[in-house]
Formats: sequence, C-alpha cells, structure tokens
Amino acid sequence: MKRPEPIQVVKQRRDAALAALVEGVPYIRFLGITFDRRGDELTGVLHYDDKLIGNPILPALHGGVTAAFLEVTAIVTLSWAMLWDDLEEGRLDVATLSHETLPRLPKTIDFSVDYLRSGLPRDAYARARINRSGRRYASVHVEGWQDNRDKLFAQATGHFLMPRREG
Repeated sequence: MKRPEPIQVVKQRRDAALAALVEGVPYIRFLGITFDRRGDELTGVLHYDDKLIGNPILPALHGGVTAAFLEVTAIVTLSWAMLWDDLEEGRLDVATLSHETLPRLPKTIDFSVDYLRSGLPRDAYARARINRSGRRYASVHVEGWQDNRDKLFAQATGHFLMPRREG
C-alpha cells in the first residue's frame, strides 16, 4: 500500500497550480485579484485600488471591474475544479508547472451580472458555484460581497465552453 504524501507536499502542489492559473492572465494581475484557497474551495479577492473606481463622486467600484471580477472568479473556479483530480493524484509535476503547461481556460459563452448595490471603495470577495460541468459546457453562479457575506453587491450567472482534455 502506498504511503500518503506529507500534507506540505500536497499543499505546495495545490498552491503552485493556483498560482500558475492566476499568473497566466495579465488582466487578473492588473485588477489585483488573488485567490484564497481552503481545500478545494476558492474565494476571489479584489484588492481595493483607486484605479478601480468608476464614479469618484460616490465613490463606487466601476461596473466593468465588478463584472470582470465575477467572471474571473467563475473561470478560475472552473479551471481549479478541472485540475483537482490531477492535483490530488500527483499527475501534475510541480517543478514544471506554469500557465503554459496547464489546460486552456474555459471560454465565456455568456455572462449576466446583477448589480445589487454600489461596490464600496474597499476589498471585495467572490465565490463561484458550479451548477453543471460536463466535457463541453459548464454553468456557474457567482456571488460578490464586501463586508458581509449576506449582503451581496453583485451576482452573476455564466455559461462556458470547456477546453478539450488530453487523453
């Protein structure tokens, strides 16, 4: 019987895969989005920056930034779910892991955002729930909040074309 890997090795592999996913998209870095990982659950974090304000009189986060944040959270969550089994089985080589060696990202078919209230000038958080994920198509719901998880400032639903898997 094979001995389980030390948890540090598993965590390192998970963190390296997530970093490669996020670092492969310059727009994610430009917006200042990071991801907090707890096991297989991801929370997107949009770190506040003055450049994200759309209406300086209120001030409020730009609607396009809000939509991009929710869409990025959906795409990274879908990609993370695709990678999870390979990560857990050790089929991804951490030493050679980069955005070039990872599978392609899902492509957006449509994405509908509900703006529920103004995004305040502070950090925002989002979590995506995958409603359906098949070989070719996925449906995702994303919720965004700031100070209180129960008071959403935006939510979205999207449909995505899934990349072909090798093998």
